[in-house]
Amino acid sequence: MAKDKIVFECTECGEKHTKWQGKCNSCNSWNCLVESVEISAVKTNNTRFSALNKQSVVVTLNEISAQDVLRSQTGIGELDRVLGGGLAQGYVLLLGGDPGIGKTTLLLQTLAQISKQKKVLYVTGEESVQQIALRAKRLEITNNPNLRLLSEIRIEAILPQIEVEMPDVIVIDSIQTVYSDLLQSAPGSVAQVRECSSIMTRIAKGKQIIVILVGHVTKDGSIAGPRVLEHIVDTVLYFEGDQHSNFRMLRSVKNRFGAVNELGIFAMTDKGLREVNNPSALFLSSYRESTPGSCILVSEEGTRPLLVEIQALVDQSHLMPAKRLAVGMDGYRLSLLIAIMQRHVGVQLYDQDIFINIVGGLKVSEPALDIAVVLAIVSSFKNKPLASKLAVFGEIGLSGEIRTVQKGQDRIKEAAKLGFLKIIVPKANMPKDKITGVEIIAVETIEQVINHAFER
Repeated sequence: MAKDKIVFECTECGEKHTKWQGKCNSCNSWNCLVESVEISAVKTNNTRFSALNKQSVVVTLNEISAQDVLRSQTGIGELDRVLGGGLAQGYVLLLGGDPGIGKTTLLLQTLAQISKQKKVLYVTGEESVQQIALRAKRLEITNNPNLRLLSEIRIEAILPQIEVEMPDVIVIDSIQTVYSDLLQSAPGSVAQVRECSSIMTRIAKGKQIIVILVGHVTKDGSIAGPRVLEHIVDTVLYFEGDQHSNFRMLRSVKNRFGAVNELGIFAMTDKGLREVNNPSALFLSSYRESTPGSCILVSEEGTRPLLVEIQALVDQSHLMPAKRLAVGMDGYRLSLLIAIMQRHVGVQLYDQDIFINIVGGLKVSEPALDIAVVLAIVSSFKNKPLASKLAVFGEIGLSGEIRTVQKGQDRIKEAAKLGFLKIIVPKANMPKDKITGVEIIAVETIEQVINHAFER
């Protein structure tokens, strides 16, 4: 009789190794091997693995009826925005976030709206049904017969309940707590997460059921478990934010049926999550003009322009090397911009501690923030505020040139709508038609940016 064997599986690429080692030989990632049990083929059957389609037939594109995806709106506008219009049949969604950030609250509010028209099965593996009921009572979600609860972590016990209930939407909270009897490894292991996710994906595609999987995140912000989990599902959403703040951001990092990097803004209240319809005004609510080290960036998150405040603090360093700290942006990008400033502008910052913060807990990854970061640093270094009612956007190249960014027209209109009178933009983003009441300054070099930014 064949015996089960222990293997070490890479969480990044899925490659299996016979023994533990520091680096994966396949993808060269470090500290990514996790112990798992590989069961023998004798103990399994051919029904464990099955195709998503019932028939395997070779066809041409002309023979396939390609129709537009019919979506069911969730009733929450910010969530529908991030999803690209709502949920579709056979849709597999992965929702990740830190513990206590509000994932269950968001799901309960969403399911309360969906269950008005569809039958929902909520499978909880972390909380009892009594705890879920108490949370729902606090959120004023009651008297909803289409919202059904099941407390179970064994996948072989969940599947019969799905056959009995025949729900339109299934929620697994969380996928790291569910396990299969076919595997000997503990719940949350690489093998268990992959196996249970694959089973739920086959159910979603085969029965045309919407499946929502909740996943925990690691210290670096990625979803715990194998990276193949993100490849299996159709959409990956991250629910993020500072637990000491009331604001929460829902961001799509993968979406087969919509825009990527779309952002939804929520505010946490005693009655649950509330949508923020005007996030730019929210992020600028505490903004004070004539403050050194502050600059307004016109960012583009998904399909929506946002105005956010970039703050910088530059101070004489008492230790070498000087500190470089960035909150809300890539730290390597900050080091790059500092090197460009020292080379092309002559601002010597080698002996200065530099701290960057994007107000509101927002994370900005697009290069259009370069000009705003540079101006905030120069303003703090000189202890001199920027021009009044100034907003900026633009990427800075290594030679100090200003590069164009996407959707410049939308950014300018958003800044003008919120009352900004002076906007610095890349020359290529200069609008053809003049906008009344707004001075638009086109720049080509970083020197021009700094000269115009302090003009009153």
